[in-house]
Amino acid sequence: MQSLGLFALSVSVIVSAPVLAQSAAQTKPAPPKAAAGQPIFTQAADLKWADLDPKGAPGVQYAPLWGDHTKGPFGAFFKLPAGFAVPLHTHTHVMKVIFLSGTYIQAPEGKPEVRLGPGGYMMQPGGNYRHTTACDKASDCVLFVEGSGAFDLKVVETGKTPPKK
Repeated sequence: MQSLGLFALSVSVIVSAPVLAQSAAQTKPAPPKAAAGQPIFTQAADLKWADLDPKGAPGVQYAPLWGDHTKGPFGAFFKLPAGFAVPLHTHTHVMKVIFLSGTYIQAPEGKPEVRLGPGGYMMQPGGNYRHTTACDKASDCVLFVEGSGAFDLKVVETGKTPPKK
């Protein structure tokens, strides 16, 4: 009788695993929450990673800490795969970034590239700040991003000049 119970439990786990995996993959992770006036502690192993999925950023993942990066101000970790690169683009809002691992490469339009590694910081203006972004091929880039508004990535069409303010 006991072996029948273990068999039923095994079948139930095997059958439900794909359903649980599918529902987890289809929902975006929510930032950690705490009661008012209470701290939030999150171990790196407990971060909930999901695909960022804006146009032009295949393979980039994020783990939210506060806010919703699709709607307004936010704080989140971003993970860029080794060798990742985005052509010339802009973002609408200011982003403050701290680099945790890997080597991040940014090239402002018409200027030399800047390489930032662990402990590096960047304040990236929003608006017409045109630049390329890449992650060195040696390893993934993990960074903390605080955005002043919703995250977007607007690839610049070659040959077009930025609008005047």
